[in-house]
Amino acid sequence: MTRALITVVGKDSVGIVAKVSTYLANNSVNILDISQTIVQDFFNMMMVVDIEAATKPLATLSEELSEIGSETAVSITIQLESIFRR
Repeated sequence: MTRALITVVGKDSVGIVAKVSTYLANNSVNILDISQTIVQDFFNMMMVVDIEAATKPLATLSEELSEIGSETAVSITIQLESIFRR
């Protein structure tokens, strides 16, 4: 299993979770854990995902998730779990 962390931060709007999770499912990225909070009008989500079976390399996933973030006015990042374990 190759785990990664995805963070989504920005102004809350309808469909953020749906867009991110649909993108991940379409690219064979499995969501292992998810946490989200809304503080006033600000949305914050962290996902632990398995990218072992992903149909695209991490760099492409990162670029495309960033594009989704731009479309929904949030910041989306994906980072390998291993950088947090060092």
